[in-house]
Order: sequence, then C-alpha cells, then structure tokens
Amino acid sequence: MMQFGSPAGMRARAAVAALVPAFLLSTPPAATAAEMTVVATSKPIHALVASVMGATGQAKVLVDGNASPHTYAMKPSDARAVNQARVFFRVSEGLEPFTGKLLKSLSKAVTVVTLEETPGLTLLDRRRGGPFETHAHGKGHGAGRHGHDHDHDEADGKDPHIWLDPDNARLMVDRIAATLAAANPADAATYAANATATKARIATVAEEIARDLAPLKDRPFIVFHDATQYFERRFGLAAAGTITVSPEVQPSARRLKAIRDKIGKLSAACVFAEPQFRSKLVDTVVEGTSARTGTLDPEGGLLAAGPDLYPALLRGLAQSLKECLAPTG
Repeated sequence: MMQFGSPAGMRARAAVAALVPAFLLSTPPAATAAEMTVVATSKPIHALVASVMGATGQAKVLVDGNASPHTYAMKPSDARAVNQARVFFRVSEGLEPFTGKLLKSLSKAVTVVTLEETPGLTLLDRRRGGPFETHAHGKGHGAGRHGHDHDHDEADGKDPHIWLDPDNARLMVDRIAATLAAANPADAATYAANATATKARIATVAEEIARDLAPLKDRPFIVFHDATQYFERRFGLAAAGTITVSPEVQPSARRLKAIRDKIGKLSAACVFAEPQFRSKLVDTVVEGTSARTGTLDPEGGLLAAGPDLYPALLRGLAQSLKECLAPTG
C-alpha cells in the first residue's frame, strides 16, 4: 500500500492538487443555476423569458396547454413553485387575476415583475361600444373555461394583451434581461447577448408579417374574443367588431340571429374564433352569411411552450388571417 508520507505518496498528492483547478474550471456553475429559478405566468411571456435565459437555466410556465390566464386556477404546486422562485414574471393582475391573491402571500425574496408596467410600452384602451361588445361577468361567458372576469382590466380601461405588439415584446425582452442580470450578475453578459438576438428575431418576423398582411388592410373581420387589437394596430388591420359568447354554451336562437345580423351588417369577410370554441358553434354562427371562418390563437394554446413559441405565435396569427381574409376567385 502506498504511504502518503513516502515520496510516491507525495507525488500522488501533488498530482491530485494539480487536477483540482482544472476540474473546477470545467464544471458549470450548478449552484447559480439552482438558485436562478424563474416562473412565468403564460406561454407567450414564458417564451420571451426562456429565450433570454438560454442555456443558463430553465423557466417554469404556470398556464400551460390550452388553459387561459384569464380564468386559470392555481394548484398548490404552482404556489410552491412561485414561492421558491428567484423571479416571477406576469403581465398584470388584469390579465391574470389569480396572481392578485398569490402576491399577497408571496415570499419577499421573490422578485415580481409586472410587464405591463415596462416603460415605453404602447398600451391601448379596450374597445367598447358600437360593434364591440362588453364582456359579460358571472354566468355564461364569465363562467366558462375561457370566460373572462375583466374587472381589473376594465378598472384601468387597458387591453392587457400587450405581447401581440412586437415592439412591446422587444421592450419587455430588455426588461426581462435587466431583471435576470440583477438577480444573477454572473450571467449578465449572456442575458444581454440573448436579448439582442431575441429582439433581432422578433424584428425579422414582424417585417415578414407586415409584407404578408399589407394586401389585407381593407378586409373586415369579426373576432369572438377581442384579444388581437395590438396585433391589428401594429400591422394595419382592424377588427370590425366582436361576438361575445361562451365556448361552453350554445347561443339561443335569438342570440344567433343577432350575431348573424351583425356579421351581415359589418360585411365581415371572416369570423375568427379561438381554439377552445367548437367548430360546430362557429359554423352555426355564420350559417346563412357569406362570411368564412377561421381560428386565431393569441395566447399560444395550440403551441408547445418554449423559447420558439413567440415567433411561431405571431406567424400563426398572420397565417390564419391571410388564409381566411384573402379574396377568393
């Protein structure tokens, strides 16, 4: 057996000591990654956060699948995840009412970022009156899976779907990078580089969409849920009105007539629903009119969460609009 006091043992100890610095240099900062736990409310916001974080860590998304941030009910595991996070990103309490109660009991060690408060954002007032219907509360529309309780939204009068303006998204990316850098200075340079790349990618997609949608600026359309105003304004489109119905409740015969009358009165080329609406309901609504039907997915319900979701969401909206609104014949 080799004795460490012997010459051979001393040489062995020297060899081990020489290996330690190299080992430490080749090991990723596991402690930093473990401490940088990040949670985001919805998939579009999670996509921007994940794109900025890159390989430095992973962010958890709360509202996954085809769930809506408007009516999401938190699970105990969600509350634990947010309380254990270093940073928690949300849009606003208006978009995500479940965050109001959560923040009241949240650990002070968690940095909460309300992205709607990002300086420089374009914030649009909600469209109300005339062809734009007020969202219902309580039963019917407000009680469904995608029924919206917009008490907070209506209190400040702002449309909370801010991510659908690519210029807003780029400003939010800067704030996300600054927040992550403050929480984890060791990776600040990586966050800054990833933010620059993310903004460039968004700008490229926005230019592409502007070219594709330019011929459709005069084509009127109707949406079931008024969630795409930011996208419309950025790309020179404008919905002619909304149809407020619950995806779970079949409209009455009287309500169907009123909807069809509105479609005809507004000369809508297309009526857009969202993924949670049954196709039969959409077909019934447009029966007897000349309008075509399409689907818009402003919250990424049909997309897989991850850093690539945001560009895919924008392209998906543009493609749906183009397919449904393009003139026939």
